[in-house]
Amino acid sequence: MIHLLRFKLAAYARSHRLFQPVIALLAMLMIFYSTLVPPGKELPSYADSAGLLILVFAWAARGTLDTEPPTQRLISMTAAGRPGREIGAGLLAAFTVNLGLAAFAVVMPLLHGFAAMPTGGDLARGATLHVLALSVGTALGALASRPILPSPAAAMLALFGGYVTLLLVSLTPAGPFAVPIMPWMRAANAGTLDAALPAVAAAALFWAAAGTALYARLRRVRP
Repeated sequence: MIHLLRFKLAAYARSHRLFQPVIALLAMLMIFYSTLVPPGKELPSYADSAGLLILVFAWAARGTLDTEPPTQRLISMTAAGRPGREIGAGLLAAFTVNLGLAAFAVVMPLLHGFAAMPTGGDLARGATLHVLALSVGTALGALASRPILPSPAAAMLALFGGYVTLLLVSLTPAGPFAVPIMPWMRAANAGTLDAALPAVAAAALFWAAAGTALYARLRRVRP
């Protein structure tokens, strides 16, 4: 599994697909922090960043999983011994890439973006929200990857349409039970994130796990 993970990460790096989500990430962070965030508003800024970067995480996950052509994926499955190992290595590679992007999104405003340093608690909460966001984004990107949606047009429609749908549903009364993007933004702005975080995390991780499980199931019949 480790060797397959390294192979997938190396292939992704050599393909230069990483440049696309990195450029998108930098552009969004430049917009977020074009003016310094005033003291006391660091956590709301992190919450907004996490919610909006789901799309970037999904894009990066899709690119990671699309790097290998179908023939290479079949070879990897054969070399791994069983399909589940190749599928798991791909998902872990996508998660690893997104973890790096999320770490950059959390650290960058500490260097330039915040007028004052956030407390350790707010930094931990912001990092937690980004982990939830990258988990959801990885699942969304996996479901829009080439093995699931061979048409590039359909894949991009699913990627962007899926994110917009998640965002819109989170605005409705069903938001706390869907991927709670707006609920965690509102809670962070209202100063009630600590109380809301267990439910927010449970909902986000549930849907991320459901999307990942669906991808793994579909991959077994669509190598």
